Amino acid sequence: MRKLKVTQIKSGIKQPERQKRTLKALGISRMGRPVEVVETPQIAGMIAKINHLLKVEEI
Repeated sequence: MRKLKVTQIKSGIKQPERQKRTLKALGISRMGRPVEVVETPQIAGMIAKINHLLKVEEI
């Protein structure tokens, strides 16, 4: 399985509540702090829904 480094690059303040909960579910606590996640279909779907807020790099 691939590992991804996910970093929030845009604020979630004026985003819908559903997108804020997705950020929290990914384990992202604040902007600029990268989180390493294993790419599963569920994680890939969450990243796809909020890709405008994230920067994703493969490790």
